[in-house]
Amino acid sequence: PEAPHNAASLADAAGVSLRTLQDSFQEQLGITPMAYLRQVRLARAHEDLATTDPAQGLSVRDIAYKWGFNHVPRFAAAYRERYGVPPSETLRKV
Repeated sequence: PEAPHNAASLADAAGVSLRTLQDSFQEQLGITPMAYLRQVRLARAHEDLATTDPAQGLSVRDIAYKWGFNHVPRFAAAYRERYGVPPSETLRKV
């Protein structure tokens, strides 16, 4: 999930057409492949934030970038929407 992907690269990796990948994700999960990838990345970022000691020098930005979120304010908004707290609060709780 940390690798830079787009829907076409995911379809290629799966060995199917883009349309087949999109239709399958919609049928099975009710979301697009990229929305699913964002969910996975957000969960992995949450895991890192919850287990990283801030004294190690890692920041919210570092963790967001690691998981492919290149726009930190958007990452923070998505994180807050999903987890109910800003990512910085999760990082401080360690």
